[in-house]
Amino acid sequence: MKRLMTLTLAATLLAGATSAKPALRDVAEIDNSLMMVAIADELRKECGDLDARMLKALGYLETLKSRARSLGYSNDEIEEYVTSKSEKTRMRAKATGYLESLGVNPADEASFCAYGRKEIEKGTLVGSLLRAR
Repeated sequence: MKRLMTLTLAATLLAGATSAKPALRDVAEIDNSLMMVAIADELRKECGDLDARMLKALGYLETLKSRARSLGYSNDEIEEYVTSKSEKTRMRAKATGYLESLGVNPADEASFCAYGRKEIEKGTLVGSLLRAR
């Protein structure tokens, strides 16, 4: 009986260990998608020729939240991830690095605008969240 209880306890602990989920920042599907939304937001702020498709962006963010919930994250975990100052700083650095890797100069409005227009033309996620004026 004691052995059965030990095995049951071990199985329970193992199940708990394997069901532990990673931080949302480590879920590439969520983190990379959120970065694309952040890039679109930055483009519309920095380029006077671009506007946001706000309803589309809000709808997409809701889709991401729903996906995170389906992966087992609570509303509180999601809220903490998207409002954390350290996560915002990390995301800004990640997005800047991504843009620079594509040849976009974050200090140059024309570079931002050209990239944004190209994304709109290609119909990418970033482009779908923007509209040219």
